[in-house]
Amino acid sequence: QVQLVESGGGLVQPGGSLRLSCAASGRIFSINRMGWYRQAPGQQRKLVAYITSGGSTYYADSVKGRFTISRDNANNTMYLQMNSLKPEDTAVYYCNVEARRYAWSSWDDYWGQGTQVTVSS
Repeated sequence: QVQLVESGGGLVQPGGSLRLSCAASGRIFSINRMGWYRQAPGQQRKLVAYITSGGSTYYADSVKGRFTISRDNANNTMYLQMNSLKPEDTAVYYCNVEARRYAWSSWDDYWGQGTQVTVSS
C-alpha cells in the first residue's frame, strides 16, 4: 500500500508563512503527478497546485504568486511553501499522489489524511 504522511499545518496570522510536506512511503515503483487540494468547511475540495514528474507546475489563480510547490523525487516528498497567507486560505489541505506500485501496475490516486491550516489573528 502507498501511504501519504502530511505535516506542517497549523495556526498562523495573516501575512505569515507555512510549509507543508507530504511524504509518500510503501511499495512505490514510480510517481507521476503530485498535488495539493484544500477544502474549507461547507465548500468543495479544490485543486491548489500540482507538479509533474518533469517539474511542470500548476497553480490555482487564488494562490498564484504566493504559493510554491516543489518535490524531492529521491525521497518521494512534496512541499507547498505558502507565503502571504490570507484568512481565505484556511482549510484542510490534502496531499494527492498519482502512483503505481509496480511497473506492470495501473496508475492510482492516493490521498493523505489532511492537515489543518488556519489563518487568523
